Amino acid sequence: MDTLRQQQLQVTHLIGEAGGVNHSALTHKLDDAMIGRQDMEVTLTDAEGRVLYTSSSVPGGHRIIDVRFEVPTGASTIRVLLSLDVNDDDRVLERLARTLIAAALAGAVVIAIGGYTLVQVGLRPVRDLSSQIQALDADTLHQHLDGSAQPDELVPLVTHVNGLLVRLHKAYEQLEAFNADVAHELFTPLATLMGSTEIALRKARDVDTLRDVLGAHLEEMQRMSMIVQDMLFLSQADRGAEARRENIDSLAGIASAVADLHEAAIEEAGLQLHVDGDATCAADVRLLQRALSNLIGNATRHARPQSTVVVKIDRQGKEVALRVVNQGHTIPAEHLPYLFNRFYRVDVARTDAARNHGLGLAIVAAIARMHGGRTMAESSHGVTSIGLVVPDPT
Repeated sequence: MDTLRQQQLQVTHLIGEAGGVNHSALTHKLDDAMIGRQDMEVTLTDAEGRVLYTSSSVPGGHRIIDVRFEVPTGASTIRVLLSLDVNDDDRVLERLARTLIAAALAGAVVIAIGGYTLVQVGLRPVRDLSSQIQALDADTLHQHLDGSAQPDELVPLVTHVNGLLVRLHKAYEQLEAFNADVAHELFTPLATLMGSTEIALRKARDVDTLRDVLGAHLEEMQRMSMIVQDMLFLSQADRGAEARRENIDSLAGIASAVADLHEAAIEEAGLQLHVDGDATCAADVRLLQRALSNLIGNATRHARPQSTVVVKIDRQGKEVALRVVNQGHTIPAEHLPYLFNRFYRVDVARTDAARNHGLGLAIVAAIARMHGGRTMAESSHGVTSIGLVVPDPT
């Protein structure tokens, strides 16, 4: 369009100089102006449409842009038609478009290849971590991921995964120990049952002897039943069972009632029991009775003769603490975090295995969790305090 505007100004100027179309000078000027312009055609006509001048014609079949305008002269008006052949421009634009498309495609390919390469290089540490994780097995959980060659962004992830592996390894070891403890606790009464039964069958026995054997069998089966029931209770607690809460007017009254159930065992051990403190609380009475019974039974077994077992009840803000304190041997500090584990015993020789199957304190911990609480254990200078803390929503 700029070319046509320039040509329009030039033609208008030449017509003005010639002063009309009767002068041969205009024809010569226009011919001179059109020299070398094979892409341009100029046609002059008068007001009646007669052709006054025309330059070489533009080849047919090409795309042409026309501009029409009029140039007034003294006596008449000259109509001018400028025709511009833009076929060459179209070819240039077409070639340019092809070049740009090819460049864009080539650039996209280069960028894709470069991006893929960079991503593969960037993901190499992740693939290395993936390979290390895939190599882990139940027997190799103690092995940690090697994060020495990892970028700084992945170091926290490696640290967290290694921490997770430590916890998994610990849980796996506890599971293996739990399986072994369950097998041991169940094997002992089964072995007793089988042994006594074999002895009873070796020869004829009178009714009283068989009654004694069956009574002993019943005791062992009751012990096995208690183990299974306690394991079922722990399983329910692990699945997220929650305690049913009801208002308790006096925890001291509940503690005294539970202590009465242990009166014979306390007297046999040469002990005294005292309830210190009182509080109200919203909790599951049955579960608290079971927890207190396990705590008192545990203290009775380990208290020094002629000492006093104290059940302490005190409120700590919106929590209520129930503790059973006894005097006896100090529990080493390294054992305290594990007292509430299943089948855990400070005495590895299991000298009291016949009276205690090692799930009492684990049940106390489960009852604390079912109330949304926690356990506590302290032992120093011959005084041991073990109990639980229960939140009081009231």
